[in-house]
Amino acid sequence: MKTKRYLSVLIGGLLSANAFAAMNIQPDPTNPNGYIIARADIQAVEKSQTSDPMYAIWSKALETRPNTIVEAIQPGLTTNPENVKRVERVFPQTEWDFLTHMAAPEYSYTRFLRAIGKFPAFCGEYTDGRDSDAICKKSIVTAFAHFAQETGGHVEVSNVSDNPLGLEKWQQALFHVREMGWAEGQEGYTTGCGSNDWQNRRWPCEPGQGYFGRGAKQLSYHFNYGAFSEVMFDGDATVLLKNPALVADSWLNMASAIWFFLTPQAPKPAMLHVIDRTWKPSQREIEAGIGYGFGTTINVINGGIECGEHNKTKGQPVNRISYWEGLAAHYQIPIEADEKNTCYQQTPFGSLNLKGSTDVLYTNWDGNWKHYPERPGGASFECELVPFQTAYSALVPGDYEKCVTNFYGSHSIWPEVRIVDKAIPVEPGAGAEPPVDGVAGWDVNKVYNKGDKAARKGVVYQARNWTQGDDPALGGAWEVFNGTTTPTPPPTNPNGFIEWQEGVSQVANGDKVTHAGKCYIAKNNPGVWDTPGSNPNSGWNWDQISCK
Repeated sequence: MKTKRYLSVLIGGLLSANAFAAMNIQPDPTNPNGYIIARADIQAVEKSQTSDPMYAIWSKALETRPNTIVEAIQPGLTTNPENVKRVERVFPQTEWDFLTHMAAPEYSYTRFLRAIGKFPAFCGEYTDGRDSDAICKKSIVTAFAHFAQETGGHVEVSNVSDNPLGLEKWQQALFHVREMGWAEGQEGYTTGCGSNDWQNRRWPCEPGQGYFGRGAKQLSYHFNYGAFSEVMFDGDATVLLKNPALVADSWLNMASAIWFFLTPQAPKPAMLHVIDRTWKPSQREIEAGIGYGFGTTINVINGGIECGEHNKTKGQPVNRISYWEGLAAHYQIPIEADEKNTCYQQTPFGSLNLKGSTDVLYTNWDGNWKHYPERPGGASFECELVPFQTAYSALVPGDYEKCVTNFYGSHSIWPEVRIVDKAIPVEPGAGAEPPVDGVAGWDVNKVYNKGDKAARKGVVYQARNWTQGDDPALGGAWEVFNGTTTPTPPPTNPNGFIEWQEGVSQVANGDKVTHAGKCYIAKNNPGVWDTPGSNPNSGWNWDQISCK
């Protein structure tokens, strides 16, 4: 009687100093060109690459509350979340009023509290001895220093007609809710909209909408609106792409700034973690002058334009520093000895040379393009962390799986992968071979990993790489381990070249094949799926030669 069993090839790769992940890669029974991988295997690989505690800290910082809870927040309510109550204690309505005499009416204390209520980590509780109230107050004051630059009135105290109250410039934040020169109904900041690329597949622009600066952070461009929308609306990018005006006309005008404050953009840290010192600068960052203090928050926001020696006297950073110093003095924010308010002594984050650095963490996934000869087609079937923006974030649940399946079509020449909840049981092949010297007979349905052994026609063979359905007696993916045999030579054309058939042809090193009008010679033991010229890694198994 036939018994069901699971394909059991374990394909491993070294992913970190302390982790070895295995994947059970099987042919997809519903797609002749595809493969399936168990979700548990995918999750194990992701976990091994994000094992550093900072990934859990970042994810925790970006946790959100449901909008139904957020929209019930009002000043003074006993039902307000704890972090909102802390804000009301260290920065009450009177302080808001003191700093917002020039603010646009779209900004309000209630909306400010709701924006903070959305993110429990902002002004949250520290249980390790750090002063939660002090960190909260410093975070708010830091944010207002940047608000004053991004959206401030910038009116001189001496200008009585425009500044009758004689407000300091650091008291003039939130004057603008929309970027100067732009209004609803205008299409703007639509660069890249309509392109056939992963950004538009993940964050599709809405015809007739403009993605110019809105809100306290002046959120701009469709990819930022889409990413922010996903956080605010349970993964739905289209809400704000279709209705970007919500970032100006609702509590999202403040929430966009809080979201930015909490979000790392590796190698840039989250601004909160610069302030509360959760972030520890890497050696390369220390060498580049990057450490603690307000100056590093400038580098996070706009370092490429405002930091570095050549920007020492530039208006924007000079303004930010002036506003911060005025606010810090008024609110008696202590400046530690190792903190610097400036960033002219810093290399912008975007200009850091991090090649070879081992103490920098990244937050975006991209396809792993390394060659894995023991895996189907030499592909990795994995994604890896990279220092540039991609379609997939290590801080968004489910994005690693999307990266492996190439959900947004961002990887060129990538295997067709489907993730399943568990491996699929298969029937063993009919007419299974008898064992030889304790080695089980070859099974046409079984997946064999590199080094696995199988008996065929009285001979024991060892797999050179990942293989399924390839007859060991024909060579190709197999080599003789014990015994003697005369392999059947593969069919050739009149010119001595084997006509390559994907999934069928089995060749040995030195064999010459023809495919798609070109000719190749085999090396490094190509398998039946290692079609010559099919992907950037095919050069590992093939050298192109003359067909004469």
